Amino acid sequence: MFIPKPAATPLPLHCKLSSEEGDLLQDPSFYRAIVAKLNFLTHTCPNLSYVVQSLSQFMQVPRTSHLMALEHTLRHLNGTAGQGILLKATGPPLLQAFSDSYWASCPFTRQSVTGYMILLGSSPISWKSKKQSTVSKSSAEAEYRAMSKAAAKITWLIRLLSELGVSHTQPVTLHCDSQSALQITKNPVFHERTKHIEIDCHFTRDKVLEGILQLTYLPTSLQLAGILTKILPSPKHHQLLSKLGMVNHSSSPSQLEGGVEYTTCSYSISPS
Repeated sequence: MFIPKPAATPLPLHCKLSSEEGDLLQDPSFYRAIVAKLNFLTHTCPNLSYVVQSLSQFMQVPRTSHLMALEHTLRHLNGTAGQGILLKATGPPLLQAFSDSYWASCPFTRQSVTGYMILLGSSPISWKSKKQSTVSKSSAEAEYRAMSKAAAKITWLIRLLSELGVSHTQPVTLHCDSQSALQITKNPVFHERTKHIEIDCHFTRDKVLEGILQLTYLPTSLQLAGILTKILPSPKHHQLLSKLGMVNHSSSPSQLEGGVEYTTCSYSISPS
């Protein structure tokens, strides 16, 4: 039986999906069913978040090009079936966050993609990859919208941890790779170039003044949230996964199962 070679990344590098490229699928239910199942995997595999939100945009009218991209994702999963997050109880339970955006990434609508990653200690506990609802006129604006989304999630997580008895007294460090967005935060004077994002600016700045957030510049090469906004080259993709604490459970199952014996099963998916 022919077994396709596993793919190194969830989507091909520089992959740009179009709503008009390729023929319409005769049976779109297969495409919709698989993408819907992949959506559940994003709860434990943050590296699939960008892929799923990209493929989900074509659920209504999927085409052959979208199915080919989906098959590439499945080949990637075939080679990383045992990969997942290992929550480590090392270090203080402090939050830190990373926010990023891919400005005007959609070649048709020119909407940007927001991505944020929040860690508790060294373990990821919350992440998001989503296309922004409006078109950003600059990369700084797109970054600021991403920071605002991350700030809102951080505020909610602090309240949740407090209810669980985990007090978070230190400001949460939010890492951003845009110097322009950081300068907007430091400058409370809003002018015509930032008036249209004034709500996001005020919200993020208020959280800084309240002592909840501490904004820090981080070089793009070290931005963990980059895996949520674009397809990265294979070496960079795996480097970020290692920094996020992603491990291969199949190679060392005792890390999670405590040495309990387990069995595996194989299955195949067919359009029919």
